[in-house]
Amino acid sequence: MPKMDLPREELETYLPGRTEPEDFEEFWARTIAESRAAGTGATFTRVDAGLGVFDVYDVSFPGFGGQPVAAWLVTPRAPAAPLPCVVQYLGYGGGRGFPFERTLWASAGYAHLVMDNRGQGASLGSAGATADHGSSAGAHAVGYSTRGILDPEHFYFRRLYTDGVRAVDAAREHPAVDPARVVVAGGSLGGGTALAVSALADGLVGALIDVPALCHPRRAMEVVEGNTYKEIWTFLRTHRDRAADVFRTLSYVDGMNFAARADVPARFSVALMDDICPPSSVFAAYNHYAGPKDIDVWPFNRHEAGGAYQMANQLQFLGDLLG
Repeated sequence: MPKMDLPREELETYLPGRTEPEDFEEFWARTIAESRAAGTGATFTRVDAGLGVFDVYDVSFPGFGGQPVAAWLVTPRAPAAPLPCVVQYLGYGGGRGFPFERTLWASAGYAHLVMDNRGQGASLGSAGATADHGSSAGAHAVGYSTRGILDPEHFYFRRLYTDGVRAVDAAREHPAVDPARVVVAGGSLGGGTALAVSALADGLVGALIDVPALCHPRRAMEVVEGNTYKEIWTFLRTHRDRAADVFRTLSYVDGMNFAARADVPARFSVALMDDICPPSSVFAAYNHYAGPKDIDVWPFNRHEAGGAYQMANQLQFLGDLLG
């Protein structure tokens, strides 16, 4: 696949202007506060998952609007002291699946909470267990990316990103987790969620943000047609008169606007042949990121980006960060 985006030297300095609604911070502060008030108290049910060296808990916690969200919490068996925790968000279409599908972080000595994507996990990736309650979305394209896109109050990603913040709250409730040492992580849609949560949740110590989605979406839609962006321009092909409303809603979830407010140490990744989340959209968020940061660039990869190589880099990053 030929490179379809800007040259690397231009990407490294690519800093487009941000389009941000005046009530951006109020919108998200109100959303998080209302959801915290609507439901409290995660439940952790220990299960036998056949993993002899790990403790596994089936987790349910109140997400957006107090609605139940499923997760797994996996820790090393009977930890002697509270552990740093990696809260992981999944890519598009993914659900929490089985506990044995993701044991890297617990193997490295961390607690690991894996959050369901509400309404997803029935078409791609692993199976999910969380419904998308309460959506009065109106007309939308096939998929999740345009559910409620004409109104930020009803937009799918308002609910998903709020779930992400509440997943951090839930992880901190478990006695095996050190609440002062929580890291967020994810790739693609999960990377976009991790980026949002890095700005919205208090007291995080780090973020692992791989090829994040929903960064600089107007630019991304001009370059690629993968998943999220294809759904949005498909919607606009039929709702020709609603582009202003769509881009106003997207401004509330644009990763650049979260990046400008995030100050935790972050490790990003980008793939220069990515036809799902194009490199210019990733660099747009990375270059706006306000906190300490580094980025791994994979010149010959598509959306899989660094794969296991990136995981090795992340292990080193967290080892240096957390000790």
